[in-house]
Amino acid sequence: MSARILQGEVGIEEAVTTLAAGGLVALPTETVYGLAALAQDARACARIFEAKARPLSDPLIVHVPGPEWLERLADPDPLTRLLAETFWPGPLTLISPKKPCVPDLCTAGEPTVALRMSAHPLFLETLSRLNEPVAAPSANRFGRISPTSAQHVFDELGAKIPMILDGGPCVHGIESTIVQTREGVIHILRQGPVTRSQLEPFGKVSSQPTGASAPGTLKSHYAPQTPLRLIPRDEEAPRHAKGVRVGLLAWRNARPGFDAVEVLSAQGDPVMAATVLYGAMRRLDARGLDAIWAETPPASELGDAILDRLRKAAASQ
Repeated sequence: MSARILQGEVGIEEAVTTLAAGGLVALPTETVYGLAALAQDARACARIFEAKARPLSDPLIVHVPGPEWLERLADPDPLTRLLAETFWPGPLTLISPKKPCVPDLCTAGEPTVALRMSAHPLFLETLSRLNEPVAAPSANRFGRISPTSAQHVFDELGAKIPMILDGGPCVHGIESTIVQTREGVIHILRQGPVTRSQLEPFGKVSSQPTGASAPGTLKSHYAPQTPLRLIPRDEEAPRHAKGVRVGLLAWRNARPGFDAVEVLSAQGDPVMAATVLYGAMRRLDARGLDAIWAETPPASELGDAILDRLRKAAASQ
């Protein structure tokens, strides 16, 4: 089997047909491409775990066709409802107590479910016609770099899934923000495009863990096959041994002495840097290097989210 990459109306129709039959489809979101299957079908969800080689202990994010599905799949508190009304569709995932219709496999046995409504028009149109929620973690092998284009998905999973709906490059380029509300406090479990300052008007915001198991929060994740280490962006780069081929993931400016360099944003724009992050990591990973050194981004809300991904990528080494 080799995945077909389809676009437009033909692609949407094929995606709906495949999903309705319990199959897997890679769909574009505004953050990264997701590997989708019917969320309320445990056998379909099992195919996600198999294709990604994902441990069953890591829960899946469930994407909904419309905001009314929040109440159908979960028992949200008033603050969670308000956040959904404000940020959906968009890159915010909300964790709430699940209802029995959500399979335990989908939530890794947890009593909570992670829910999101994507803003990508092709994703929304597919789910609108399907009229069912889908589980859709990132469409890559477990622990590897998340895909931000249809070609990335094909390179990772092309031999394991039937089709990819091509929606072009992802706008945000890093995964959704994940939050859980408790007693009026918004706990950020994973940083992402929806920032702390955007959430603060709705209540106290905390980065303290709640004990809930959330997708994409393992210590090691988003990793290239090439060993990656972090280096301070404003300090002289450490020397590397002669004959060792090292690539640089630069924040703003290229440095001499590296075998390959990818610059995230010449303007130092964290939005642009987040958008191109995973693509730049993939290009360096494909160069056959011995190591990748990644500069730390400057402190900012989105810069901290990028640093979170880089730390997880480095933690696998």
